Amino acid sequence: MTEKQTTLKSEIHFKGKGLHTGVDVNLTICPADENTGYVFKRTDLDGEPTVDGIADNVSDTSRGTTIEQNGVRISTVEHVLASLHGLGIDNALIKVDGPEMPIMDGSARVFVEEISKVGIEKQKAERGFYVIKEKLVYSDPANGIEIAAYPDESFSIDVLIDYNSKVLGNQYAQLVDIKDFPEQIAPCRTFVFFHELEVLLKNNLIKGGDLQNAIVIMENEVPQAELDRIADLFNKPRVHVKEGILNNLDLHFQNEPARHKLLDIVGDLALVGRRIKGKIIAKRPGHLANTELAKTIRKMARREAMKPQVPHYDPTKPPLYDILQIKNILPHRPPFLLIDKILHMDENTITGMKNVTMNEGFFVGHFPEEPVMPGVLQIEAMAQVGGIFVLNTVPDPENYTTYFLKIDRVKFKRKVVPGDTLIFRLELLEPIRRGIANMFGQAFVGETLVMEGELLAQIAKSK
Repeated sequence: MTEKQTTLKSEIHFKGKGLHTGVDVNLTICPADENTGYVFKRTDLDGEPTVDGIADNVSDTSRGTTIEQNGVRISTVEHVLASLHGLGIDNALIKVDGPEMPIMDGSARVFVEEISKVGIEKQKAERGFYVIKEKLVYSDPANGIEIAAYPDESFSIDVLIDYNSKVLGNQYAQLVDIKDFPEQIAPCRTFVFFHELEVLLKNNLIKGGDLQNAIVIMENEVPQAELDRIADLFNKPRVHVKEGILNNLDLHFQNEPARHKLLDIVGDLALVGRRIKGKIIAKRPGHLANTELAKTIRKMARREAMKPQVPHYDPTKPPLYDILQIKNILPHRPPFLLIDKILHMDENTITGMKNVTMNEGFFVGHFPEEPVMPGVLQIEAMAQVGGIFVLNTVPDPENYTTYFLKIDRVKFKRKVVPGDTLIFRLELLEPIRRGIANMFGQAFVGETLVMEGELLAQIAKSK
């Protein structure tokens, strides 16, 4: 059963500081059309330029994920993306009037709560997936970092973190079902070690950080005077240490830091641009590792998209239409009925089959000493498959006939000979209007593409 794309039912608004810039920003997440994906818009800049939320646009991963397109940058996008992806939203327009997403409480909780309030709307287009078919890895052995994707039927994540910290220890987090994201992962806040604070500030980062949006880990005992100095440096209230944590908060989960790393993976892998079917296992992950894996997956997806889409044929599975049912739909009869089965059909594609045997009438005169199926008959067979697709759009197909309007971009790649099984796959290039269908078709023998072309046809009521 196919899944449909989704978007928000209505727009939602947020206001907060950017974690690193400290700038007050207004954020609006809006519904978006099918196949939009995640698009960010800088409403504070002339022309309100947009940045596509894809891994190809990642420009910086220091303490957060920054995307950039045509010189326009937006920082710390991972928590917003994790919220949308974790709630199953495929399409959203994300408007912000500053250079960075608001950090809120350092987690995805606020975003998830507000999105859940307005609700999610199903759309008509099918949801796209990238299925992991082989192990994909990004690793940095020097720093003990590795993130890998493995084949699996569903999406899941395992995370292990070990920073040689006596406060954190070894932590493990797991997300088995993305439906658990809102409760189990979204509330988990970002964290930082105390010894990193001054360095980060001197590097023009975490200007918007405070004890309400980050867990500060105290690895070693620090004199109160030093704590006060750091608090003054950040222009924040002075605090005391509680159980190795530099603020008076309680952890939502004993392994909250590991769960936050998992949250970041969900957000960064949203930059793949489609949902993943596969198991992610990460050791000491970070934004660089996450986004590099996302880039690798996108490259694999592009490489596969360039390959012919070979339909899967299972001869043990009953066809959608057998030859008798085909005869009830098409007016053709032997020797000009050139398809034997319809294997699959959905909103945009159809797959059909022809067994080529030595008994075909055209082999009597078409190179009888070296029989080859004529190319024009391959086109005709493919057109008959497409004809069944179009005729299924009317309630009484037996009263209609399909006529060619145009054949274009036809290429023959290999001879088709007796003994071959031709599998035809056709896909709509645009919606059917007034009975006119524009389809791109390919013919395969096994995994070999033997012919392809674009067909334009119209159905008309028979006299």
